[in-house]
Amino acid sequence: MTRLVFITGASSGIGQALAARFLTAGYRLALVARRTQEVQSWASALKISPNSYQIYSADVADIDSIVAAGQACVAQQGVPDVVIANAGISVGMDTAERDDLDVLARTLATNNIGLAATFHPFVAPMAARRSGTLVGIGSVAGIRGLPGHGAYCASKAAVISYCESLRGEMRPHGVQVVTICPGYIDTPLTQKNPYSMPFLMPVDAFAEQAFAAIEAGTSYRVIPWQMGVVAKLLRALPNSLYDRALAGRARKPRQSSAASSPPGPGGPAGGA
Repeated sequence: MTRLVFITGASSGIGQALAARFLTAGYRLALVARRTQEVQSWASALKISPNSYQIYSADVADIDSIVAAGQACVAQQGVPDVVIANAGISVGMDTAERDDLDVLARTLATNNIGLAATFHPFVAPMAARRSGTLVGIGSVAGIRGLPGHGAYCASKAAVISYCESLRGEMRPHGVQVVTICPGYIDTPLTQKNPYSMPFLMPVDAFAEQAFAAIEAGTSYRVIPWQMGVVAKLLRALPNSLYDRALAGRARKPRQSSAASSPPGPGGPAGGA
């Protein structure tokens, strides 16, 4: 049977670009989003055969919602070969603001609990089959903290550590776990950033490299590679030098100060 990929946050950005790349490779698609009409419009515009995809409505911040979508996928399309937990949100926060504690809670619920809940329906059947790939979308923002990015950086650091833990758990069962850490990818999410974004990468180019890493079963990959080098250098910097390097850098816009509303739970990930 034709291989199947399950992708959350498929309504735009990285999720949609990955869906297009996997479709080109001959995969069937299981596409998850809150904004299902946008996914349907995209599929119709590309004239994708109805037999090649199925759309599932879910909010990854709601555990029962995303688990039900995964179970529906298994029932209707079978156990996927690849599961990509891509859905995520990125909103600036200020710990001095009470409302931003809710931003932190929502970010962790979406980017971390939602990721684990996305994988949950597939872990046992993949282990029983002794094959499959679980993909977590992290970020270079998870490697070192950035001013105003406390919620996002913390959540993406957790994605990296969680996937590393899961990789060790799943290896004896023949299931691969891949962590992809985007740098700055040109998506609707990053287009709102009020600061410079070095090595900004077109989303289709990102999808091409991510697809190759997933197919190869690469355990961890930063895309583009230049950001991987930068991330390693930043990690090696003493705190005093790192703090000095970031002095005066613009903060991520808070929810109340953003020019437009940020993606809600289950929205697309868009890079750092």
